[in-house]
Amino acid sequence: MDPPVTITQLGSFLTGNGLKRDYVSAEKISPWAGLAVIASEDQLFPDHNGFDWKSIERAIEKNKRKKNRIAGASTISQQVAKNVFLWQGRTWLRKGLEVYFTFMIEWVWGKQRILEVYLNVSEMGKGIFGIEAAAQNYFNKPASRLTRTEAAMIAACLPNPTRFTVKPVSRFVAARYPWVLLQMSNLDNDPDIINVLPGKKDKASPSK
Repeated sequence: MDPPVTITQLGSFLTGNGLKRDYVSAEKISPWAGLAVIASEDQLFPDHNGFDWKSIERAIEKNKRKKNRIAGASTISQQVAKNVFLWQGRTWLRKGLEVYFTFMIEWVWGKQRILEVYLNVSEMGKGIFGIEAAAQNYFNKPASRLTRTEAAMIAACLPNPTRFTVKPVSRFVAARYPWVLLQMSNLDNDPDIINVLPGKKDKASPSK
């Protein structure tokens, strides 16, 4: 069952940013899209239990040194828990609930479903939610036909999709997506990653 409208999506609509979304199954998503978001957001996604503890420790230390800047270390699983069940913000209550829901979806859904939901609910532009809406809006094609470069460009905007635009290409996306492509090349033969990618039932490498 696909998640209903999320609080973030509802907030986008109510604040005038619009709401474009179209949930699609994993089989209708290019494997490049899954590889791109893993390369960009969470390269240890197949291996952790929902939390990247080393990155969390580094973020805590960085926040101690630079208190006017907040460094995050959210995994794809944490982002799904937040986007589907919770709201945006940094209160201790929300973070505590995020821990609970992250463990829950890791246990109940598993990695493949978590990645599928992430690709369907994440904001990928102002008022644009999910890979299908992003593919149609930016490249006039379904998510199943996204190329390696197009997927990397969409993934490059994820740190702040309302600020870093894909079309027209912002300076941030233009500088970041070649790095995402490089990381994709480093990861696209990793069997653990291949096994969680959408769009290929045979789980062959997306480069083949």
